[in-house]
Amino acid sequence: MIHKLASFVRGHPTQLPKEHIDWVTRPISRFFKIQSAAGVVLLVFTMLALYLANSSFNQSYKDLWEVLISFNIGNFEYGRSLHEWINDAAMTLFFFLIALELKRELVLGELHNPKIAMLSISAAIGGMLVPAFIYLLLQFGEAGQYGWGTVMATDTAFVLGCLALLGTRIPGNLRIFMLSLAIVDDLGAIIVVALGYGSQIDGLAILFALLGFFVVKCMALLGIRNIALYFIAGCFIWLAVDASGIHATVTGVILGLMTPTTKWVSDERLQTIMSCVVAYPAGDHWSGDTPDRKVLKTAEAAAREALSPVERLEIVLHPWVGFVVMPLFAFANAGIPLSTSDFTASVTMAVFFGFVLGKPMGIFLFSWLAVRLGIAILPADLRWREIFSGGMLAGIGFTMALFIANLAYAAELINAAKLGILFASVFSAIAGITLLVIFTSGEKSSVITVKKTLIQTDSIHTKEHISGNGVKHYDSNE
Repeated sequence: MIHKLASFVRGHPTQLPKEHIDWVTRPISRFFKIQSAAGVVLLVFTMLALYLANSSFNQSYKDLWEVLISFNIGNFEYGRSLHEWINDAAMTLFFFLIALELKRELVLGELHNPKIAMLSISAAIGGMLVPAFIYLLLQFGEAGQYGWGTVMATDTAFVLGCLALLGTRIPGNLRIFMLSLAIVDDLGAIIVVALGYGSQIDGLAILFALLGFFVVKCMALLGIRNIALYFIAGCFIWLAVDASGIHATVTGVILGLMTPTTKWVSDERLQTIMSCVVAYPAGDHWSGDTPDRKVLKTAEAAAREALSPVERLEIVLHPWVGFVVMPLFAFANAGIPLSTSDFTASVTMAVFFGFVLGKPMGIFLFSWLAVRLGIAILPADLRWREIFSGGMLAGIGFTMALFIANLAYAAELINAAKLGILFASVFSAIAGITLLVIFTSGEKSSVITVKKTLIQTDSIHTKEHISGNGVKHYDSNE
């Protein structure tokens, strides 16, 4: 056991050499791997945006996002403000990652079981329809009626961050349920954006976009594995979708769902290739353009391709999306000038109650109906009160809600809507965490009691094995 543990330590003969820079990079690497860390960074940038928007730097903060960034290719010129590049281009990476996670869960993960998948899908549908219904009840015929899509979203990063704060107190299936729900929720939100908040449709641009998706599919069938080529193709598709009148972030969802989940190199082939490397004796014959050197290059490619494209892209994109894209989006969109008139505005109240009441009600009711009708099953360690508490946490719409609000509201209503989003997110986080702590506190104490009982029982059995001369005798099955 000690040998196995030591073999994972940097500097061990079976690992890469240890360097002085590891003292800096290792803690940073560990921080980026903590699930709740992205939520912490997101919160910091949100608070910074709120401070700047309500300080003497207010105008400079606004002017920053209006800076025009453009590029020219021959006679073709394309330009957007910094705010638009973040909301339309950078967020495409976020939706691409969401689509990758959904496909992995459906094909390789927990959602591979259709009835477990239907629980999350049903909950997500309820978590979108009921909040939108409550919002429309409060805003029907009002100026903010068109913003119904705002309350359908869930912020995956903040929800997972709240769950991570509770550690092992909550059941593992609740995390899987909430992650799956948030992913389906975000996918539903982008469909709402595409259908409900697009501009006039350009048929020719859509035709070019479809042609681009066809080219990507052909590249995959031909066995092209160079990610840079797919990135270039994706950029052209993004431009075509953007010109079509459909929101450009849809590109990320479609390309994510098209990404293969099968790996190119099987485990058996990888072991065979690696055994060829191990078989070579130590020496200097690895240098130069020799057959031995080619074996090493083959082993390097095999180790990389032993993961499916979905898994590899997730590993690469997670830190960029979690620690760059989402904080940057929050920094650009969460700067709400706080005004007392907005606190009681009808749009603020409609958004607040849409999230705070609609999310837990919709998720709980649709989950219960799905199980009752037999189209879904409730995991063994997951109970209805935890589903309701998770539904309360899903009221944290924050970044996704801000994304939709920017498209749905007129300039005179946007700050009131954002204030409702902010209040609802804070309330939902506090209420959700509190409910989970209350509902799981009894379980935690019972688990501790069971552990103590097991330890005491094991101690009694140990004593029974000790004979009168003080020598311990073990059974053969120990």
